[in-house]
Amino acid sequence: MPDSADAPEPDARRRVEIPAAETIEAHRAFIARRRAARPSEEYRTPTEEEWDAFLAHFEKRKVSIGTCGRAFSSPCVHEHACVRCSLLRPDPAQRGRLEEIRDNLVARIAEAEREGWLGEVEGLRVSLAGAEDKLAQMDRRASGGTAIDLGMPRIAAAQSTQAGGTASLTQSLDDQ
Repeated sequence: MPDSADAPEPDARRRVEIPAAETIEAHRAFIARRRAARPSEEYRTPTEEEWDAFLAHFEKRKVSIGTCGRAFSSPCVHEHACVRCSLLRPDPAQRGRLEEIRDNLVARIAEAEREGWLGEVEGLRVSLAGAEDKLAQMDRRASGGTAIDLGMPRIAAAQSTQAGGTASLTQSLDDQ
């Protein structure tokens, strides 16, 4: 019977550890190939109008309870219902405002239930869940979050993954 320390885990997958220098070189080569395949006009200097539009995008991302993180030149899919949006980064300085919004939503849900506005109740509950989630995000950020120490990675020589061959980072990046 083999020593239990030498026995592989039953569901362990084979992994290849690649030296840092090889990783960096493979990534640089991958980027160079991708750039060569893209149209050169994508690398031109932006016009003044394009640059102004790009900068204005970030000025418009500041909203009453935080900052919107949606991508440049993308529309707001939530029709500016920011409290519902996962891309809103709440500003801790606006906690009081967000608590007022949450309290108002609770009162509006009670009114809608009293009046029988069932369609309104559903939408308000979605917004309430979003407001409570934003408050929880603020709490997590204030408490330092839940950082996990992963330790330092171990660098070892590449190992064979198949009979007669070794894994190549260059090949795996090209496959993506």
